[in-house]
Amino acid sequence: MTRGAKLAVVVPAYQERRFIERTLRTMPGGVDLIVVVDDGSTDGTADRVRRVVDPRIRLIVHERNRGVGAAIVSGYRCALAEGADILVVMAGDNQMAPEDFDSLVAPVLYGQADYSKGNRLAHHLAHDMPWGRRTAGRWLGLLTASATGLSISDSQCGYTAISAAAARNIPLLDLWPRYGYPNDLLALLAARRLRVVEVPVRPVYRGEASGVRAWHAFIVAYVVFRRWWSDRRRSRVPTTLTQPAAGSIPGD
Repeated sequence: MTRGAKLAVVVPAYQERRFIERTLRTMPGGVDLIVVVDDGSTDGTADRVRRVVDPRIRLIVHERNRGVGAAIVSGYRCALAEGADILVVMAGDNQMAPEDFDSLVAPVLYGQADYSKGNRLAHHLAHDMPWGRRTAGRWLGLLTASATGLSISDSQCGYTAISAAAARNIPLLDLWPRYGYPNDLLALLAARRLRVVEVPVRPVYRGEASGVRAWHAFIVAYVVFRRWWSDRRRSRVPTTLTQPAAGSIPGD
């Protein structure tokens, strides 16, 4: 299935001592590299990662919590440095079904998209999602789609795959580091006219209450508007060509 492409999985993890080992032990066999980023956990998450014997694993530890977006950026940069062709994100909470891996990666692998993201709302088990998350997800998806012009509905799903070329085409270090990271990334992809598709993925929940709050919508709105305004200002700055001084030779 890999067609010779090097597949890397980035695993952002914060306080995931209970689930990180299961996440790593159920990783798809076609994965070449697993980059776990412990984002300042204080519960021994990194120690649990070290218990998993797998030569594919690289562990990055942030000394303090910097946010899921920052953790993913650290993982992306490591994977790119090791020559990965496709970068997949699977969170450390074991809520991203490994059986959906191939269908998620396929559009990027076969050149049909630059960025493929999971859509839990389109899966036939969508009602397994807590009602609050499902409702909030639909509204945030509508907001992001409206602002970016992308045809998406589940903007907050973190199960994603991006080509190395697309990852290099966006300013990774400038991405929003915390809640709202997926929306900022989508805005960047849209501004660069990169191809984005959604793939149905199974929502995996264990009955926990939704952590989404009403004010998160304001964060998403701010993040998307911030990116739109930044790109708009940048596009209006004229390109200035510097003329060589009299008598000089260009390139000297």
